[in-house]
Amino acid sequence: MELKFSGEIWFWRGPAPWYFVTVPEDLGADLQAESSFVSYGWGMIPVTARIGGTEWTTSLYPKDGSYIVPVKAVVRRAESLDEGDTVDLHLTVTD
Repeated sequence: MELKFSGEIWFWRGPAPWYFVTVPEDLGADLQAESSFVSYGWGMIPVTARIGGTEWTTSLYPKDGSYIVPVKAVVRRAESLDEGDTVDLHLTVTD
């Protein structure tokens, strides 16, 4: 399963701060239908993600009826990204 969408980078200021992009709700429903086949627990879905020329392996976290994509520091640095930037994301669900 492959998904392409645009989203804004946001910052979570919790005990372990992190940057994320939220998957649009309509695509989140598609992912949820697929999750029983690929999830390795807690609803997490393994993916290969790409922003610009940077690709990485991560997992989508379920949140508020959709999913969120963690954006690693190495990706943000490579693509000169910060909180509030809108990015084009390409996700490939892996198993």
